[in-house]
Amino acid sequence: MHFGPFVLGSNQNIRTTRENAGKGGMAPAFGRSVSSRLPAYLLCAVATLISGHGLRAEGLDRSSSRFYYRTPSGNVSGAGIVRRYFGPVVRPSAVIDPRLDPRLRRAATIAQERANARTKARCWRYVKEALLAAGVVSSYPKTNYAWQAGEELVRHHGFKQLAIRDPYSAPIGAIIVYGKGAGGAGHVEIRTKNGFVSDYQSKNRCYFPVLAVYGKFSS
Repeated sequence: MHFGPFVLGSNQNIRTTRENAGKGGMAPAFGRSVSSRLPAYLLCAVATLISGHGLRAEGLDRSSSRFYYRTPSGNVSGAGIVRRYFGPVVRPSAVIDPRLDPRLRRAATIAQERANARTKARCWRYVKEALLAAGVVSSYPKTNYAWQAGEELVRHHGFKQLAIRDPYSAPIGAIIVYGKGAGGAGHVEIRTKNGFVSDYQSKNRCYFPVLAVYGKFSS
């Protein structure tokens, strides 16, 4: 093992040690041997530090905000790491199901014409009135809560539950019924071409859990 000019076990170092011991003991010799090794330790530390800075200088050091890579030409490039995305989600427009009663699409249009900018917590009332005005139902539905809409429409007004769970996949005019929310009344809305309508319009579905999607087939 080599530490600069000092070699462990060499005759020269043994003689030097003995001479120093005769002149004043082991301490001076030990001090000189340690001091002769300090430059080697210092060089190792500096080399390690420089190598770390070299990696960062190349742009390949780890980063929590950027991803670095080397291009085919050998250059170092990087890009920001996207952890969250808050941009708008563009969804396809709803389609027309030719099997459904076309008056459902008319009900959707009527509901859009009467909708408010914000909800007034009267979604089922507005949907009832739109269905009645379009002639989809022959009498005004009697249930009070929105979550009850599907059962009444099926039992008394000829609707059928559709094999759809995703509101965005529902055809224009379909009735989407949601479970009880914070107020316990649930929610009901009609699918439009570009969104949903009840007592207000929105491009996004209600965040309540979906109970079912309903439609009325042409007779």
